[in-house]
Amino acid sequence: MADGKYRHGCLTAFLVFGIISNTLVVLFYSLGSATVRGVSPNLPGWSLPVLSVIAVCNIAFFVAIFLWKKWAFYAFIASAAITFIINISIGLSIVSSVLGLAGIAILYWVLQMGGENNGWRQLE
Repeated sequence: MADGKYRHGCLTAFLVFGIISNTLVVLFYSLGSATVRGVSPNLPGWSLPVLSVIAVCNIAFFVAIFLWKKWAFYAFIASAAITFIINISIGLSIVSSVLGLAGIAILYWVLQMGGENNGWRQLE
């Protein structure tokens, strides 16, 4: 790479997966909101738009991490914490809500991988 930084394959794959999966979440919550509400009719009206906005933010955070921005990792933690609170407040089980926090651990883990190409040390 021109800037002397190198992103190992696992980090790249996870960031791409995060971008794609959050894009699908936005599309599903936006285009399939009637289906979601049909399955979960007790969802508060604000929940899907808020969760869609969080997913859009997550896309931006993954792109920023791809561009070596450390602040985006911390922003992703905040996003996951807010999502956890929303999930609990809309009646999702504690187990499902806690599993939603696994993305933080996985992202941290892949940032720590790579020996000399450790992504965490390359974040600015």
